[in-house]
Amino acid sequence: MLIPPPLSLYVHLPWCVRKCPYCDFNSHEARGALPFEGYVDALLADLDHDLPLAWGRTVHSVFFGGGTPSLFPAAAIDRFLQGASARLRFAPGLEITLETNPGTAEHGRFEDYRAAGVNRISFGIQSFDDGCLRRLGRIHDSADAEAAVGLAQDAGFDNLNLDLMYALPGQSLAMAEHDVARAVALSPAHISHYQLTLEPNTVFAARPPQGLPDDDLAWDMQERCQALLAAAGYRQYEVSAYARPGRECAHNLNYWRFGDYLGIGAGAHGKLTLGGEQSILRRWKLKHPAAWLTAAGSAAAIGGDERIAEPRRPFEYMLNALRLLEGFRLDDFEARTGLPRAAIAEPLAAARARGWLEADGGRILPTALGGRFGNDVIQLFLEARGPDRGIRPAHDA
Repeated sequence: MLIPPPLSLYVHLPWCVRKCPYCDFNSHEARGALPFEGYVDALLADLDHDLPLAWGRTVHSVFFGGGTPSLFPAAAIDRFLQGASARLRFAPGLEITLETNPGTAEHGRFEDYRAAGVNRISFGIQSFDDGCLRRLGRIHDSADAEAAVGLAQDAGFDNLNLDLMYALPGQSLAMAEHDVARAVALSPAHISHYQLTLEPNTVFAARPPQGLPDDDLAWDMQERCQALLAAAGYRQYEVSAYARPGRECAHNLNYWRFGDYLGIGAGAHGKLTLGGEQSILRRWKLKHPAAWLTAAGSAAAIGGDERIAEPRRPFEYMLNALRLLEGFRLDDFEARTGLPRAAIAEPLAAARARGWLEADGGRILPTALGGRFGNDVIQLFLEARGPDRGIRPAHDA
């Protein structure tokens, strides 16, 4: 039996000041005044349209991703949250994250975002080296980054994430280590540390930048930075996520544990477990803001619906769950896929024989070797290839 898991709400705010050359997210450069009020109206209409998929369920986290959500004034965020909480049951003290570009800190006072209900800020810093930031096309410099973090802390935010990238054009091992040291010195609750990849349909994919570190140097950066983060008290709990005790990102954990999420806004993706019909629905919205704004609140705003067929569910589940160092419980696999554990007995045995996974009671965990061959592990569970709609956390504000 499929048992509906915890529910989150993802809100996509698609505009940014300038599109970064490595970015493959649904983000669009702002040209002229942005329709903040109209977009909030459309978000609430979009939510109204999807509400029947989540009647009676409690929302455990909210995430404003983009684009650059911090382009939106706090009043717009506040109006949306008031409207959403009137339509959905919000869990007491739920995590509400706003992605923020340090170069847009002047667009809204952090005190006002906090008063609106935001209690977690995720800064897209990427590097503290000004040369690296220029090569990445970022609109801020290292001084802007440190100042923005300080403003948020002064406003009372104690749950901050800093996004860092490594294997950047022109970056040495010492530079990567220095980025981590600068981040740790700011004492955030959470640090995301992930490798620059040249994603399809980006400027960097079409014209790769000069000076990219080779695979060996990138691996050295990863290992050394992991050790520095661990020594500073940040526990790695996911492939690219490190947190102080108890400060793991609740929203992203729900993704990795194959939880449910409503996705509203231009290009937003959602996943809902429909207990009555024993199916799992993936739904995504029209990507272009103008087209979505015109259609929001109607079926015309839906870019597509897909039921995850039973043969594909093990792959979809592992694509997410095996990113976590905690692995997964077999009971959770059964509840969230509606399949018996026997459905994955063969690939599990193969992964364990190769030393990629290990069992601890009713829990399956990736080994250190399995972490290095993550894609190969997941491929063992692939039965029917289809569109890859696995979710990753946003890293582009």
